[in-house]
Amino acid sequence: MEERSLDKALDIYSALITGQEVSRSNPDTRDMYEDFYSNSAVYDITTKLMKKLNLNIYEYNESIYVTAGEGNRVFGYTNDDMKRNLGLRLNKELYMVYFIMYNGLLLFYQDSASYQVKEYIKLEDIMEQVSTYLSAITSDISVYAMDELEEESFKTIALLWDELPLVTSDEKDKNRASRASKMGYVKLTFNFLVEQKLFVAVEDRYYPTDRFKAIVENYFEEYKGKIYRVLGGEADA
Repeated sequence: MEERSLDKALDIYSALITGQEVSRSNPDTRDMYEDFYSNSAVYDITTKLMKKLNLNIYEYNESIYVTAGEGNRVFGYTNDDMKRNLGLRLNKELYMVYFIMYNGLLLFYQDSASYQVKEYIKLEDIMEQVSTYLSAITSDISVYAMDELEEESFKTIALLWDELPLVTSDEKDKNRASRASKMGYVKLTFNFLVEQKLFVAVEDRYYPTDRFKAIVENYFEEYKGKIYRVLGGEADA
């Protein structure tokens, strides 16, 4: 009996880390979902295995999702991994992407008590919000007189954003992912989020997936202050 439960737990683990949707509505993985919730031995083995491997397992809308725990270098991304994946060179460019991600989340979730209020967002929505948050920093003329700035600070990100045009001069490239414009940075960021199955792109609209909702409503709420600390903000902001 224990060996059978272990085999079922390993099947669930294998499916999750290979990107399969373990869901009651998925005929290929329905039995795994039922085993996870109806068999206490399978549930315990699976959750213990995930914890040992520094993986977080979440349930949303009768589906199971897994994401790497903080500092997981096997299943997660390091900053260098992210820069290579996104084609970035500098830390400040990467922190700009992180800041864009954070603002995308804020458009759906303002605090732990709120529910999703938007069905979708557009790149222009993100660009406007990022500009609003950073304009308060660049409006202070003394910022431009600073000789040295830490690459991960809000000031550095604000100055980088301020230097960028809204779009590239070629109208055909206004939605091209790149580091050449504000819109390019936002497009670059959301291309990555689509690849991670967190959003579905339909023309110029981005719809959050159940995977996004599962991670945001669980993992993000636990670590939401970390990006503020990394970017130089207050710990409890």
